Amino acid sequence: MPLRLAFMGTPDFSVGILDALVQAGHDVVCVYSQPPRPAGRGQQLQATPVHRRAEALGIPVRTPKSLRKAEAQEEFAALNLDAAIVAAYGLILPQPVLDAPRLGCINVHASLLPRWRGAAPIQRAILAGDAETGVTIMQMDAGLDTGAMLLKDTVAITPHMTASDLHDALAAMGARLMVQALPGIADGSLPALPQPEDGVTYAAKLAKEEGRLDFTRPAAELDRQVRGLTPWPGCWIDLSNGERLKVLMAEPVAGTGTPGTLIDEGPTLACGEGALKLLRVQRQGKGPVDATAFLRGYPHQIGGGL
Repeated sequence: MPLRLAFMGTPDFSVGILDALVQAGHDVVCVYSQPPRPAGRGQQLQATPVHRRAEALGIPVRTPKSLRKAEAQEEFAALNLDAAIVAAYGLILPQPVLDAPRLGCINVHASLLPRWRGAAPIQRAILAGDAETGVTIMQMDAGLDTGAMLLKDTVAITPHMTASDLHDALAAMGARLMVQALPGIADGSLPALPQPEDGVTYAAKLAKEEGRLDFTRPAAELDRQVRGLTPWPGCWIDLSNGERLKVLMAEPVAGTGTPGTLIDEGPTLACGEGALKLLRVQRQGKGPVDATAFLRGYPHQIGGGL
């Protein structure tokens, strides 16, 4: 049975979920997304990916800076919704908003709750070396990703998987699970299970500074750092000439040496434990290249730093 829904989302992750709801025949009467922001060289205002997709689908879009004002809450309540579907929206939903839809607000969260509550669950799962992650469909409450769990599925984090790869896999999974969950939510047949108190972790927002590679750390950690922070904020090495070299792809390998020194023409750099072979890099103002091509054009010596 089609439900009367609002969709609340902002980035690319959320677009496929919106599409899946529409394709499943639900009546998405309004989309909420974050306001357009300056972007690109010209700093022109750009609508979010969800905003652009909603317009293409002919769905009205609202972009409030906050939902704390009574006027915004009244406008939301006036939609007379069965449910609001929330996926990486980025704004806090006050209690009057959470309470307004008949079935409440349902969140698509990209982790196996209660692990990785918060802003960056996809990246944190890779950085921590988790063997698997997944998606949790959750009944929202006033806490930070603390609501009761309705449906889950898992995906393995493979040794070469980047945050971009995992993002795409979880976005597709989230779209499938949300459509699967809605009939059971509507008729009450899908139980809402409280999150366990054990195993809670928080996925803090990413900071640009996290991209600096510290070769005193084990190579396995640096490998996860490169994969987990691709494409944003990206990882880098500060070269001896003061230039910053972005590391786009790398892999941990066997090797020993003073951390940060070049041990072969791989190019491979010694780490606190093992070594990291650079595969693809990018100099400032240049395009991405294979790391071997970069090394041929850069002064270096085995046993020294880059």
